[in-house]
This record gives sequence, structure tokens and C-alpha cells, in this order.
Amino acid sequence: MRKQIMIIGSGRFGSAVALTLADGGHEVIVVDASEASLRDVMDHVAHAAIADGTDEEALRRLGVANADVVVVAIGTDFEASVLATVAARAAGAQRIVAKASGVTSARVLSRVGADEVIRPEHDMGVRLAMQIATPSIVDAFKLGEEHEVVEIEVTPESGLTGTLAKLRLRNRFGIHVIAVDRDERIQIAPGPECELAVGDRLVVIGSVQAIDRFEESIDR
Repeated sequence: MRKQIMIIGSGRFGSAVALTLADGGHEVIVVDASEASLRDVMDHVAHAAIADGTDEEALRRLGVANADVVVVAIGTDFEASVLATVAARAAGAQRIVAKASGVTSARVLSRVGADEVIRPEHDMGVRLAMQIATPSIVDAFKLGEEHEVVEIEVTPESGLTGTLAKLRLRNRFGIHVIAVDRDERIQIAPGPECELAVGDRLVVIGSVQAIDRFEESIDR
């Protein structure tokens, strides 16, 4: 489904998000006070606005309330990130995702109105560490503080070949298989008769503790 996304800040992070979403067919509005910063994205997004992203009235005029998601992607200026988050919320933003540089800034952004706070360098570091520790893990991300979603490649050493009924992943580890990707053909909510083969990728969800037990079992 095509979405409208407003991105406040067009630095490296904001531009990457904007271009990726635009390439995916979404309507992207990028807001930055610097015309020079907008040059790399203005020919690729629906609208590039030279405006102060911390100005509530400016965001309201740009239609922030109509956006499905507002991404506050301001780089190192923490004060501006906070003000932009507050302004977007006050102007009627439906959902705000804000970029933070550390634990304290993440906590503050959550308290002033961000629905979700991401820490790109920290999050990528965690993913890299998980992939180094367990090479069969393709990708992973947390859902809140207590749950994770992990994409795992079925290798000959993983012990994950066979039907889901035989593997009994839910009973053994407390995890749920939510999708299986075979040659880019994705099966959502596979049944117990689904048989995994080497090269498949399965996406599982579970508590952090359950995922840890599962990862330990396939890393032996």
C-alpha cells in the first residue's frame, strides 16, 4: 500500500530513508532548512520543502497531519530533534519515528512525543554482532524490549530441515514461524506440513529469551 511519509532532515540518514521509500513507490516529502542539503533528493521525491522542521506552523502548512509516518531524521542537533518532534506532534502527526544518538536522547524523544525511537549505529552494531555470533542469522530486530523477529537461513548444520510439525519449534523454544522464504517466494503463516530445506529462510518471532535459546540450539 502506497504511503505518504514526511522526513524532517535530509542528512545522510534522512536522504537514505527518503530515496529508499521513493524508490518503493511511496509519496515522500522531505523538509530541511538548507536548500543545499535537499539537492540530492529533490529530483527523486514528491516534494522537497525548504522550511524549518521545528516550526509547527510550517509543518502544518506542509500537511504533516496527512502523513502516515513522520521521520525526524535530524543528525547531531539534539535540541532540533526534540523541537521537531514536539512541533510535529502539535501539528497533528499520526505517527512519529525519531532518530536518536544515545540512550538519554532516545528517552527524551519518547517522552516528548515520538512513537518509536531508533538508534541506527547501535541497532546496526547489535545486528552485526548477532550475525557474527550466529552466521545463519540473516537479519534481526527487536519489537519493544521483550520480543524479537529473526530471519534465519536453513543450513545443513542448523538442524532445521524437515516439516515444522517434526521440528516442533513452538513447543521446544516458544517461538512462532511467521513466514518462510524459498527462492523469493514467501509463504506467510506456514502450516505444520510445511517442509524446510537447505537454503530456505524462515522468519520467527518470540521473546528475547526464547530467541536466545533457539539461536544457541542452531549454533552448536
